[in-house]
Amino acid sequence: MAFWAYLLRCADGSYYAGHTDDLDKRIGEQVAGVCGGYTATRLPVELVGSQACATRIEALTFERRIKGWSRAKKEALIKGNWEEVSRLARNRSDKKD
Repeated sequence: MAFWAYLLRCADGSYYAGHTDDLDKRIGEQVAGVCGGYTATRLPVELVGSQACATRIEALTFERRIKGWSRAKKEALIKGNWEEVSRLARNRSDKKD
């Protein structure tokens, strides 16, 4: 069984990260607004990225990691710009010192 971490762009420009074991079904629910919560009040939503994962724990871990990222880092991920994702990660870790 495959699991997925996914990223949605909401109508207000915010991002929502989640995970699921049925990506098509879950995105359909998010788009229809039947999930309630954060995305239901920010419709329409659009899938902007997803990552297949081997286990639910891996998908949940990736979801939580993305939720902690800055907007700029999420946008670099959406564009597939891994150099920028890495640069932003380094900049953030530099600020913690």
